[in-house]
Amino acid sequence: MDLYLMFHSVLMHVGAALVVLVYIPLSIPVKLFMWALVKPVRREDLRGKVVLITGASSGIGEELAYQYAAQGACLALVARRKKALDGVAAAAQERGSPDVLVLPADVSDADQSRRAVEETVAHFGKLNHLVANAGIWSSCSFDEVTNIAAFTKMMDVNFWGSVYPTYYALPHLKASRGKLVVSSSVAGNVATSRMSFYNATKAAQLRFYETLRAELGSTVGVTILTPGFVESEMTKGKGIQSDGTVAVNEEAIDAQVGVFPVGRVEELCEVALDGVRSGDWYITWPSLFRPLQLMVCLAPEVLHWWCHAMYGTKRKGGQPLGKRILDATGAKRLLPEALRRSPAIKTDDED
Repeated sequence: MDLYLMFHSVLMHVGAALVVLVYIPLSIPVKLFMWALVKPVRREDLRGKVVLITGASSGIGEELAYQYAAQGACLALVARRKKALDGVAAAAQERGSPDVLVLPADVSDADQSRRAVEETVAHFGKLNHLVANAGIWSSCSFDEVTNIAAFTKMMDVNFWGSVYPTYYALPHLKASRGKLVVSSSVAGNVATSRMSFYNATKAAQLRFYETLRAELGSTVGVTILTPGFVESEMTKGKGIQSDGTVAVNEEAIDAQVGVFPVGRVEELCEVALDGVRSGDWYITWPSLFRPLQLMVCLAPEVLHWWCHAMYGTKRKGGQPLGKRILDATGAKRLLPEALRRSPAIKTDDED
């Protein structure tokens, strides 16, 4: 048994070395050729395609609805807040969508997810894309949590809120040879401090859809979005607080984002939809977050030091370094109005 194990260990190490020394150098010119000449002509035509978007009432989901609408896609919009969905639906039709179906539902519930998919297919007769986008966020150190049971909601929304719609949509996506678009996060790869629960849910989501991609092969395309800080209700402070309540906490988001730039959601979604139409596997934007994912493999110790230094609160008044820099420099005042973290966002009681 020891010899058998040793043989496979040597085989794996040799295989990995060949990948680094042979495959990667050869693949670079091929990928450049595909990017420059093939990708521009193989983009999917979305006219008349049926797209179901969860978490469509705000943020990335809302903007993706507008981007799909501009391409002539029919939309099924899913979220808990009907009033907000109605507004998104009207705007999507103005931007070119021929038909928009509003489906108020909580996708963390399996039965409501099933009904949303069934009603979409009953209305349109098919399903081409599922955009699994519903999510919720938190920013607090693990030892600050006073109601740990409340954080199961985050796994329910971020993980199961993607998996349930996927489960019920998959037969229809196979029939149309469609696509799964998953709104995950760079946090699924980078263990940033003060986001232990959020990071864990996004890591689970990433591994699930990477596994599903391997299982599906070319039957259904899987594109995973791993954005960094992009304007949304999350980056305006809405999330699960340390006591388990869902509220707007501008101090928490200032501590988490600090002096990092917050990208415009329109730019993210333009890049994202272009990648989806071209069949890209991963889309990370803003691009400044890509090196962080590389550091996970190449320099994990440096990344660990950076996370601790930037977000540690043991000294100087208990405020993370990023928050202290933000306050000391007044950098927040320089942000464009649309990107400022602010409690002026949609709330659940608006419906």
